[in-house]
Amino acid sequence: MADKFNIHAKLMPAVLVLLCLLMTHSAIAQEQESNDSLTDSLGNEAPSNVKDPKKALYLSLMFPGAGQVYNEKVWKLPLLYSGVSAAVYFLNFNNRRYKEFILALDIVREGTEASPFPNLNEDGIIRNVNYWRRNRDAMYMVFGVIYALGAVDAFVDAHLSGFDVSDDLTFKLEPSMEPLLANNNAIGLSLKIKF
Repeated sequence: MADKFNIHAKLMPAVLVLLCLLMTHSAIAQEQESNDSLTDSLGNEAPSNVKDPKKALYLSLMFPGAGQVYNEKVWKLPLLYSGVSAAVYFLNFNNRRYKEFILALDIVREGTEASPFPNLNEDGIIRNVNYWRRNRDAMYMVFGVIYALGAVDAFVDAHLSGFDVSDDLTFKLEPSMEPLLANNNAIGLSLKIKF
């Protein structure tokens, strides 16, 4: 019984790798079968100003703001870069303070020199080390969120580039007659949306 368990335990990674390869192959095959031209379900061609969402996403991930430039929304660049700049500034500030307190902690533990922060004992310096490290790490997360929001904005904006925003969007309320079973008709109102 133990031999069968050992054989199954040795085969399990190979089976998992094979299963992953098969799923990846089927996903690639499905992606290649998709229609590359931009047409809707009625066969109408998409407007020429439609942007490719994948291209906008990749551009924005490679260089922040490149997706917004591709989508011709250059007015968003100052917002994005001010957020990135603020995150980098505070990340640098918190990192400098963290390093100062690490150095002060080393000096206090060695006891050979006077403490750079004479009002703080070792516990106070440790609390400051933890405080500035936590702030620095939080700014890494803020930077990542701003970077990701720029990419998501470019992706969504490219998706919505083909959305019809013309003035010819109308609602009509009209009487209607719908056929039912055995020569019976239903009378009512229909709401028609033209876009």
